[in-house]
Amino acid sequence: MTGLSSASKQTQEVRLTPREEEVLKLLAKELTTNEIADQMCMSHHTVESHLKNLIVKLDVRGTVGLVKYAVKKGLI
Repeated sequence: MTGLSSASKQTQEVRLTPREEEVLKLLAKELTTNEIADQMCMSHHTVESHLKNLIVKLDVRGTVGLVKYAVKKGLI
């Protein structure tokens, strides 16, 4: 962690990897972690890891926060 406060994270643009962005898009389309894993040819554990990393990176409280972020940024 870089020690940035929540306010700093909000003003600083967060960059997502293409994989993170795809996982986020599929989550926002209401796919389960198993469905995301099947569609992206990765394990369920890998999808869970991506989701956990996204929650920390985007400073949100859970999957609802991830979906809200996706909508706000026009990813869906």
